[in-house]
Amino acid sequence: MTDPADPAGPTGPADPTGPTGPVKRRRGPGRPRQDEADDGPGTQERIRLAAREVFAERGYDKTSVRGIAKVAGVDPALVHHYFGSKDDLFAAAIEVSMEPALVVPAIIGEGPDGIGERLARYFLGIWENPLTRAPLLAVLRSALTHEAAAKVLRALILRRVLERVAADLDVPDPTFRAELAASHMIGIAMLRYVVQVEPMASADPERIIALVAPALQRYLTEE
Repeated sequence: MTDPADPAGPTGPADPTGPTGPVKRRRGPGRPRQDEADDGPGTQERIRLAAREVFAERGYDKTSVRGIAKVAGVDPALVHHYFGSKDDLFAAAIEVSMEPALVVPAIIGEGPDGIGERLARYFLGIWENPLTRAPLLAVLRSALTHEAAAKVLRALILRRVLERVAADLDVPDPTFRAELAASHMIGIAMLRYVVQVEPMASADPERIIALVAPALQRYLTEE
């Protein structure tokens, strides 16, 4: 007869060990191992940085979740666990370069005066930095042929940055004004960094800022 107090009995807790030691719990599909999940934000940031590197090097079309996971040193299931689809990971990787949550308050924080120059300086600044330029080149090139990349470009540059800037200024037609400002800056990026048309490609960034800032100021502030 089995002793009720015996933990190995039918009413006691299950024995956590097997013949050779602790029994590992099986994980469902798409779920990270416990030791991987415990890394939390550190692991997510490593995946984001790896994604930025791989997308910049291979472009959107030739990048795979498996390839990003390999560079990050994690299981592909963990990438899906944290970021979902390849499109979502693409957006997260590009956002590392643009940092809209930090940038928007800095652009609008001092009020409408000089906002055109601050916006132009921010935009040229991320393109002039080789570390942030590479993934932005990837998204700009890919946006011409892939709807997913175009969606990322619209979400980050228009909705996350320019529309928030324009809406905060309380001017008529903020979305249209944001699109005009975006068309101006994306056109500069195409000519300077993608097509590399001279003299635009080798012009001093400060000269570009000085000439572009008044136009952005007019788009975003004049009624």
